[in-house]
Amino acid sequence: MPSRLELQTLFENLLGSRNVYFRPPESVKMKYPAIVYGLENIENTFADDGVYLSQRKYSVTVIDGDPDSSIVNKVAVLPTCQFNRHFESNNLNHDVFILHF
Repeated sequence: MPSRLELQTLFENLLGSRNVYFRPPESVKMKYPAIVYGLENIENTFADDGVYLSQRKYSVTVIDGDPDSSIVNKVAVLPTCQFNRHFESNNLNHDVFILHF
């Protein structure tokens, strides 16, 4: 099972910067464009009275001032990634995805 740090590195490479945040506290001053992600759920598959497969599900938000951000497309084509919703806040576009990793 890949680690969260591998996911962090993947996002940093996609973004081309270190503006990737795992559950940032409100005191953190984020720089944009950014990717914010957090653990949403752990889905277990059971067999023979035990956990056969455990998969982590992350909520991933791309935040960018550009409504046509190329970062959104890069995240959207990741394997097991699904688009969830879009919203705007503080003149920034937020595109939310669910990623199984």
